[in-house]
Amino acid sequence: MLRTFIFALAVLLFSFVLLAQETQNREPLQKQNKQDKDYVLSVDVDEVVLSVAVLDKEGRPVDGLSKDQFAVFEDNTQQQIKVFKHEDIPLSLGLVIDNSGSMRNKRERVNSAALAFVRESNPEDETFIVNFDDSAYLEQDFTGSIGDLIDALDNLDTRGETALYDAVYLSADHVKSGKKDKKAVLLITDGEDNVSKYGFNKVVETLKQSKVTLYAVGLLEDNDQRGGLFKKPPSKKAREALQKFADITGGQAYFPKSLEEVEELAKNIAHEIRNHYTISYTPTNKKLDGTWRAIQVKVNPPRKVSKVTVLTREGYFAPRPQPVSSNR
Repeated sequence: MLRTFIFALAVLLFSFVLLAQETQNREPLQKQNKQDKDYVLSVDVDEVVLSVAVLDKEGRPVDGLSKDQFAVFEDNTQQQIKVFKHEDIPLSLGLVIDNSGSMRNKRERVNSAALAFVRESNPEDETFIVNFDDSAYLEQDFTGSIGDLIDALDNLDTRGETALYDAVYLSADHVKSGKKDKKAVLLITDGEDNVSKYGFNKVVETLKQSKVTLYAVGLLEDNDQRGGLFKKPPSKKAREALQKFADITGGQAYFPKSLEEVEELAKNIAHEIRNHYTISYTPTNKKLDGTWRAIQVKVNPPRKVSKVTVLTREGYFAPRPQPVSSNR
């Protein structure tokens, strides 16, 4: 009986020792985790990340540039580059396809171009499809399956008007939910918006606030005589809108002369995206005032390249102060 009591007491004491050691080991880990969490949050708030395309005079990506060949300016003040990468980074991608009635004879080639774009892109990309006619709608949510995308593109019936602005707004909003840090949208359309509930200025502001790079392919009429003395032809207005959407996000707008050019153009866009440079910096302007900060990236090209075009987003809105909770 005495032996049993002593054995039980020894087991109990040993359990207390183990518990004390576990508590002692756990406390520094919890403290370290808190420190890591605070550090990550501060970096996320302060850092500005840019996706930068550098193209030669033929429109081809310029590879092999170093960090020292780049200079970043925010509101004309040079910033110190913190992170510099030239890697093929997978992205969250939106395919935004015009499904209006005027696209009836173009959809087969456009679908082929969209799939060619996906096949030329990073195999780890996740892609969604937005179609638009009288309204804009999510046809296929994020997927890594080409089969899903083929089914979504095939299951369409062109009809109705052109809710272009609604489609861009929806896509810029939806791409934010993607799992990849890098975001892009490929928009293919043949006409001017005429039924959207969102206006042009609203879409521009939404794109400014997003981190998406938008590429547009406009299948527009070259000699559009519609309009009048005091009104732009619809094709000219559409061209200006697509160019603006691309410019403010650091993408490009293309206006091929024939439908046969679209597939090769889509492949070239995919190749360009995969050759972006990623640059980040911590702004010298620390004010949390919600103001627009203009960005400019300059590149000193190698001697073998006479001239380069540098594309990145035009700027960003500074964050505003977050309300402090009274519950601590």
